[in-house]
Amino acid sequence: MSHGFTVLIPARMASSRLPDKPLADIAGLPMVVHVARRAAASGAQRTVVAADDARILAACDRHGVEAIATRSDHASGSDRLAEACCILGLDGEDVVVNVQGDEPLMDPALIGAVAGLLHAHPEASMGTAAHPLASLQELANPNVVKVVCDARGLAHYFSRAPIPFARDHAGQPWWQGGAAQAHPALAGFAPLRHIGLYSYRAGFLRRFPELAQAPTEVIEALEQLRALWHGHRIAVHVTQAAPGPGVDTPEDLARVRALLA
Repeated sequence: MSHGFTVLIPARMASSRLPDKPLADIAGLPMVVHVARRAAASGAQRTVVAADDARILAACDRHGVEAIATRSDHASGSDRLAEACCILGLDGEDVVVNVQGDEPLMDPALIGAVAGLLHAHPEASMGTAAHPLASLQELANPNVVKVVCDARGLAHYFSRAPIPFARDHAGQPWWQGGAAQAHPALAGFAPLRHIGLYSYRAGFLRRFPELAQAPTEVIEALEQLRALWHGHRIAVHVTQAAPGPGVDTPEDLARVRALLA
């Protein structure tokens, strides 16, 4: 089996917090072009921007980035990705990695690792990434999504709640110092922050928008819970380093501009 993969970068012009976000200038290049160049350095056979606006297509064309037009009325990013798979003729076991168009600091090696999960885990329909949490504040923060995995590195569950919940060490960073040594099962175990980077088998991705929404997905506002609800497995690559910040707000954009200046 070929271990090649395609990176798809969904790029929407409409962003309530940062208008025309994909074209935001960072060190002389549109943000979406930075993302595409990071993705192209990951070992991908092909990197394609799935855009909803002619201005994004034009910016990609100017900088030699492959881009395709997708509908502007998609309800979610996965719908846009499914349409892109159809346009590109990707199906079956073809591996697709979704890199968000507002992640100009994404590590190319991490993209490659998440793609490789589906070759290493034939039982998984999706792959994603996580890193160990540093603080109790992050564990308790509902904006920080947590994931708990099994011995094979497959996800049990994703939540905005602090999981796993430490019954006997509540309010303490139980994975640091004494508590972790108190029981042999805790050696090397830490809570994990989910990183929003996904790989998919293209056949599954094309079917995903047709799956009924899961109650857990609606309650937690986490789309990946739909896959688990319907019995699909998600493999998780654990990296030690937290990824660079994404861009959601003008403040984020200023921070990333400073880092890439």
